[in-house]
Amino acid sequence: MIEFYFVSITMILMLVGLLFEMERPEVILASTLMIFMVTGIVTPTEAMSGFSNEGMLTIALLFIVAGTIQKSGLVDRALQQLLKGASSNHHIMAKLLPPISLLSAFVNNTPIVMAATPMVKKWCEDKGISPSKFLIPLSYATILGGTITLIGTSTNLVVHGLLLEYGHKGFSFFQLSAVGIPITLLGLGYLIFFSSALLPDRNVSSIIESEALREFTGEVLVTRDFPYLNRTVKEAKLRSLKGVYLVSILREGETIAPVSSATILHKDDLLLFTGDISTITELQRMKGLELQSSSGSHFPEDHRLVEAVVTHHSSLLFKKIKETDFRSQHQAAVIAVHRQHDRLKAKIGDIVLKPGDVLLMIAGDEFSKKKRSADFYSITLLEEQLITPMQMKKGWLSIALLAIMIGLVTFGVLTMFTAMAITTLLLFLFKFVSPGEVKSLIQWHVLLMIACSFGIGLALTNSGVATSIAQFLMALSSPLGLFAVLLSVYILTNIFTEIMTNSAAAVLMFPIVVQVAKTMQIDLLPLAIIVAIAASSSFMTPIGYQTNLIVYGAGGYRFKDFIKVGFPLTLIVMVVTVVIVRFFWF
Repeated sequence: MIEFYFVSITMILMLVGLLFEMERPEVILASTLMIFMVTGIVTPTEAMSGFSNEGMLTIALLFIVAGTIQKSGLVDRALQQLLKGASSNHHIMAKLLPPISLLSAFVNNTPIVMAATPMVKKWCEDKGISPSKFLIPLSYATILGGTITLIGTSTNLVVHGLLLEYGHKGFSFFQLSAVGIPITLLGLGYLIFFSSALLPDRNVSSIIESEALREFTGEVLVTRDFPYLNRTVKEAKLRSLKGVYLVSILREGETIAPVSSATILHKDDLLLFTGDISTITELQRMKGLELQSSSGSHFPEDHRLVEAVVTHHSSLLFKKIKETDFRSQHQAAVIAVHRQHDRLKAKIGDIVLKPGDVLLMIAGDEFSKKKRSADFYSITLLEEQLITPMQMKKGWLSIALLAIMIGLVTFGVLTMFTAMAITTLLLFLFKFVSPGEVKSLIQWHVLLMIACSFGIGLALTNSGVATSIAQFLMALSSPLGLFAVLLSVYILTNIFTEIMTNSAAAVLMFPIVVQVAKTMQIDLLPLAIIVAIAASSSFMTPIGYQTNLIVYGAGGYRFKDFIKVGFPLTLIVMVVTVVIVRFFWF
């Protein structure tokens, strides 16, 4: 009984921590698992069981396969073609959303949304319309498409791995399509024809244009009275200014950028600063520096303003910007932070970052060349990279290889794990991907959360909490019939997934539905299908799914926008899923 209450209280605290974003999700889940292991609720073997689960390992391999296709540039090129020729809101939605949903059935949806978001924003800027009309539907379309196949989302593979662990057969490759295709078609219909009326017409003006640079740039002239003439920037104490960042020096018509600490200052140098320009007046107190009017016209060509969204698993979370060593880590400087569409007025260095914050950064060439950071999702369209014929060839061959393996899985020749292992091995042998690239392709934080969730799920089972929750669900719903039981399973899973990540929600719900199946003496498979679909269907908050978080800041959305547009879609998906499962599997 003590174990029961201990696990219950610990789980409540874990959910509160996730809901209020007190720490990164993987840290909260790992800490919870550690508590359960130290207190003996789960054995060390049980705590580590998630790290060897077939579903989790398959996800790791799939990250490599999907990442290889993504880096070939074929996905980016396809998105660019889809955006060409679109003339109206409904036209672009009808043209863009169905192919993206289909693509998401086979490729991880996070990089798809990361690639599409800046393209859609740029298209909207060129057409003079609001990106807020398109970005939530873009995220939702990829979520819906992910429910169609076994590899469409990590959630499906996690539930598949759990079924195998509990001695069941697991999902076939297209088994979820019986539910995934209908909810995707109906969901797309809702998004294309009805979501526009519910979405805000919120113009998120481009801050890349030169006129907008006035707000973020200030120019200072070095005169003959400056005491640090012919001395370095570091000696002049211009490297560690609060709120502003020295971007470049204009000297006799030539631009010096980037500016190093060892750069020598000369008379008549024009210093360009960027950041919180309200603090630049402090420079006027320094003898020999004269503040000039700024139009942003002297902004160096090899530097640009970039927007990015802070991720749920970022190492920057819950730290002051000045404590993160941001400039050296990312070759960029933060000059503004927006949260829920509002610009934070505090000094840049003192701002404590949270998931979903939009960073406005000044970045040079090295930022574009740097591999995509795990700390944030870039939502600014960087310079298009030339896709070589060799890259395209590798991309098409990778797709062909994946298609062959999917065929072998579909006809039962190979298991999903074996197929992905062979595919990954061949990609290495053909040198389509190098061992050094694997580190950046695998989303380690996702794997850690999933692996920890398995141990936490066993704690629910060992302590009797899973049985208690199952009995409570049965007491409420079983008198109303099987349909009510299925509906209650869907609703509870969906609540979990809006609080935590989708895969973690599925793992925590699984021991509960195992108990429900045993009590009612029904097949576990249809309940597992409901858990997989409900855990993926995070539409009402920006924090439940990574793609929602990406578009959250990019579209200038508020929390209520997701509720307003996502609630009808949640009802559609819930009703269709439960009805199909009820009459197709029972």
